[in-house]
Amino acid sequence: MTEVRSSQPLTEPTGAVVPSSVPTHWYNLAADLPEPCPPPLHPGTQQPVGPDDLAPLFPMALIQQEVTTERWVEIPQTVREIYALWRPSPLVRAHRLERVLGTPARIFYKYEGVSPAGSHKPNTAVAQAYYNAVEGATKLTTETGAGQWGASLALACSLLGLECEIWQVRASYDQKPYRRYQMETYGSVCHPSPSDLTEAGRAMLANDPDTTGSLGMAISEAVEVAAKDPNAHYSLGSVLNHVLLHQSVIGIEALDQLEAIEETADVIFGCAGGGSNLAGLSFPFIGRNLRDGATTRVVACEPAACPSLTQGEYRYDHGDVAGLTPLLKMHTLGKDFVPPPIHAGGLRYHGMAPMVSHALELGLLSATAIEQEDAFQAGIEFARAEGIIPAPESTHAVAAALTHARAATTDETIVIGLSGNGVLDLPAYEDYL
Repeated sequence: MTEVRSSQPLTEPTGAVVPSSVPTHWYNLAADLPEPCPPPLHPGTQQPVGPDDLAPLFPMALIQQEVTTERWVEIPQTVREIYALWRPSPLVRAHRLERVLGTPARIFYKYEGVSPAGSHKPNTAVAQAYYNAVEGATKLTTETGAGQWGASLALACSLLGLECEIWQVRASYDQKPYRRYQMETYGSVCHPSPSDLTEAGRAMLANDPDTTGSLGMAISEAVEVAAKDPNAHYSLGSVLNHVLLHQSVIGIEALDQLEAIEETADVIFGCAGGGSNLAGLSFPFIGRNLRDGATTRVVACEPAACPSLTQGEYRYDHGDVAGLTPLLKMHTLGKDFVPPPIHAGGLRYHGMAPMVSHALELGLLSATAIEQEDAFQAGIEFARAEGIIPAPESTHAVAAALTHARAATTDETIVIGLSGNGVLDLPAYEDYL
């Protein structure tokens, strides 16, 4: 494969005009929580991790964002210029869907599928690639499930002059080859996980040669490679606080867009796997609830096949199978949990973001589990009414929202987080049909 890359990281602003509607700051829910999130713990000492513990994997700017309690964090100009390729993303009134459902509710969807990679993931991929490039890293490693995150980090590394190596969960690697083609087009390398390229992968294959893989397995491989390479860092697409911070541009825009048409969200539905999409849309609204007494409800919609919020335990657990990552206080099904190879590969994670888990414990949001058949049926209904084929992950939020809208008796306002499009996931829809 021919590599076409810039010889220098492209981190300086170009001077391009950025629309004023592109957010200038990220929002951090930690500033408004009534109780702080429990800290991550070192797996060896069981003590809270410090910057030195995380430095082998992350640049210092992201480590600082991981622990900050500042409400607003400024977005670098270079990142805003790249955001402007697709931001602000549209907030659309679903008039046709409302008529099909016969509901008195007003339904809006915040559509993140307009990004170059087709999902919400570039919101953090661009930020992470930027901070890594500024601090001198030349390569990023990561894992990906359905491939949206892998494609997004591949895009970001291409734009900012970094190498990128990706481990994709075997089930999704086989089911969704077009995601891999997308990553390779952006100049990245993608391996199925578990692989024979790492100690962790070889151990997993020895234990179960036919495993379909999991995000926890893929994380172990990506972390191992980054930790051994002084020029590489690891990049995570969900779960951690700095990832949720970067995704807050979704909710910040949605708040402004609703305010511009004199609307207020009564209930928000977002799909939840690791938590970044849900947090990105909902945390600015939850912050407003806490500060101003607003009453927007938030519903996390997870797959019944991987129900960390509705059935998992709230305890400390590793984020990966090999136990290389810090211990995180989260809702978890256990690091060794291997979910069935459902089509919503981006939701196949054994745990949930600590801050999302903490918000659930505090009663700031609720959770529901959606069966795969119900999710795809809702996705098809949405597509035939609105024209957009939702990503399989997004259909979980659509399914819960449609059930709610059908039962509505008042003209309440429903907002759906449509985290991505399903154009590269059509084989999954074919299987359902």
